[in-house]
Amino acid sequence: MEIRTLQVDPEDAGGRLDAFLAEHLEEVTRSAAARLCAAGAVTREGKPLGKNYRLTGGEILSVALPDPEPLEAVAQDIPLDIVYEDDDVIVVNKPKGLVVHPAPGHSDGTLVNALLHHCGDSLSGIGGTLRPGIVHRIDRDASGLIIATKNDFSHQRLSAQLQDHTLARTYECVVVGNLREDRGTVDAPIGRNPTDRKKMAVVPGGRRAVTHWEVIARYPGFTHVRCRLETGRTHQIRLHMAYLGHPILGDTGYGAKKAVPGLQGQCLHAVGLRFVHPRTGKVVELTCPLPEEFRAVLRKLAQRQ
Repeated sequence: MEIRTLQVDPEDAGGRLDAFLAEHLEEVTRSAAARLCAAGAVTREGKPLGKNYRLTGGEILSVALPDPEPLEAVAQDIPLDIVYEDDDVIVVNKPKGLVVHPAPGHSDGTLVNALLHHCGDSLSGIGGTLRPGIVHRIDRDASGLIIATKNDFSHQRLSAQLQDHTLARTYECVVVGNLREDRGTVDAPIGRNPTDRKKMAVVPGGRRAVTHWEVIARYPGFTHVRCRLETGRTHQIRLHMAYLGHPILGDTGYGAKKAVPGLQGQCLHAVGLRFVHPRTGKVVELTCPLPEEFRAVLRKLAQRQ
């Protein structure tokens, strides 16, 4: 058990305790905070506090966080769209809705569970028991190419390629509005959102993030864009497009005003992947087609012209 101490700032006075805990403890959701309060794990001067407790400002809270339950991913027979595979790496076209690895709230039914069933014990162990073979991630509500490794040798070399940018990832997306230029680069740092710890944001002092983009096609009120990642921060393309004032269509988490009927999540797909094979040293370049729902969006936009 870990004991965490939090001091309430004067500007937090009047707020509810469960909301305060969810904002200031990254690993705790509001519902989890309510459970901690119900269990008597949140105290002030030794007195347990309920979730509805109103903060006065200046008080010091003690939070007893339980030890995390050990988890280990298990193999599950989930279909995979395999684009490339050999003894060292496997590249999959991930569909929307599929979480990459187990995490709180998604203990199974993930890409890792599917890879364990397909590859057996042949996945690198560097990512640990919950992320075996995983070198990089794709958001749950985005789709496209993702690479996993079958041994530590390959994992180490591909991780190094992520760092030196020789592992190249290309995405296509539809953004709201019309970009003024035909191409450009966004160089804007990304870090945890200071007001919503469950989200990321472009913030001073964040980790450097660079996205190169170019226009593929223009439609009334929307633009079809190709993006190439130079860095790979969490939600990078989504944040950088929103930073330009053109959030990705359907991305209500980062600026799009409403969801789109028939479109799950954001209109974002990883279409291309290029890397140097960790064993042969040869360049491997892969592409995959846009999913049907993405093509359907483009057809509807074309009809507007």
